[in-house]
Amino acid sequence: MSELREPTERQPEHSPVVLIVDDEPFIRATAEDCLGEAGFDVITATNADNALSVLDARSDVRVVFTDVQMPGTMDGLGLAQKIHERWPRIGVVVTSGRKRPTEASLCDDPFLEKPYSPSTLVREIRESVLRHGKRI
Repeated sequence: MSELREPTERQPEHSPVVLIVDDEPFIRATAEDCLGEAGFDVITATNADNALSVLDARSDVRVVFTDVQMPGTMDGLGLAQKIHERWPRIGVVVTSGRKRPTEASLCDDPFLEKPYSPSTLVREIRESVLRHGKRI
């Protein structure tokens, strides 16, 4: 069953909103805690279909941090492509614990190999926010 989760504590209005998309609850929660502590407003989705629903409903998402392999109608690379087509101002950071996707399939999106450190995750998300026009 898929799940959408809002943060329990709201960050100030100016905090960039990051959508984490991962089907693994522990990884999703760990990334959510890490980014929340770094000052981001974090929302989560368990698969690409849920993520697209969130993006349709919310205009404040600045970055999507997505795993590659997930259940559902598309994987994280397909989700990234849809985001680039429909919401070109939203940054995408891709992650996987398996084989690194080809550069062509990444569409110039940053890639984080699992396991990644909290500082690396925060740095990549901040850089994506900066590339897409909002300072933190």
